[in-house]
Amino acid sequence: MKVISEGTLVYIYLDEKREYLVQIQSGKKLSTDFGNIEFSEIVGKDFGYKGKTHLGRDYYCLKPTTGDLMLKIKRKTTIVYPKDTGYLLFETAIGPGSRVIEVGTGSGALTYFLSKAVGDDGFVYSYERSEEFLNNAKENLKKLGCNNIEFFAQDVAEKGFLQKDVDAVFIDVPEPWQIVPWAFIALKGGHHLCAWSPNVEQVKKTVESLRDNNFIRIKVNEILQREILVRERGTRPKERGITHTAYLISATKFNK
Repeated sequence: MKVISEGTLVYIYLDEKREYLVQIQSGKKLSTDFGNIEFSEIVGKDFGYKGKTHLGRDYYCLKPTTGDLMLKIKRKTTIVYPKDTGYLLFETAIGPGSRVIEVGTGSGALTYFLSKAVGDDGFVYSYERSEEFLNNAKENLKKLGCNNIEFFAQDVAEKGFLQKDVDAVFIDVPEPWQIVPWAFIALKGGHHLCAWSPNVEQVKKTVESLRDNNFIRIKVNEILQREILVRERGTRPKERGITHTAYLISATKFNK
């Protein structure tokens, strides 16, 4: 079993309102209203370790989930939520060894998810036109230990992609319809495109572009997520959930 060491990312859980993603460094600590947690006390422990703050409150050292890492990264942009990425992954044929293109690196949350999905034998080509966003994403993904990603500071709508015969194209930019013709060139025949758009007007333009550029099986969906509270006095949905984040577009290329 791999123990917690210097530089390890750990999810520290005190209760539902106090959850923290931290990188362990001896000599540093996490300060909370429940007390301080000295990182030197965590080094050498296994994941699942239960400790106490200096005020005597319990805390737990957990292995971060993929969703934890996506949601807790340093953000310069809005991110694609885990509920949406999970669905669209099943609308493609990617897996270990796949080569995929991402348009709109943003803060790197989707990039990380794709990096995990294609594995060490696969590769992610990520395009971002903003240098500020790209530098932040590179920092986030270096911290997460990703080494199967190549970044491109390029406006795809103007210049297209450098790759061909990829297994999937994922688009998260304000004008996805401008990317569709380039995606057709880059994709293998019979393979898949996915796009995220928050507004119906964007969806309509993207679907029209897909129809004009030899894509079929065009689908538009929306995923809503609502947690259920399980209590002794009654079980019910939470008042608030993760509702509209984006409309999810998927389509498949056919050869001309």
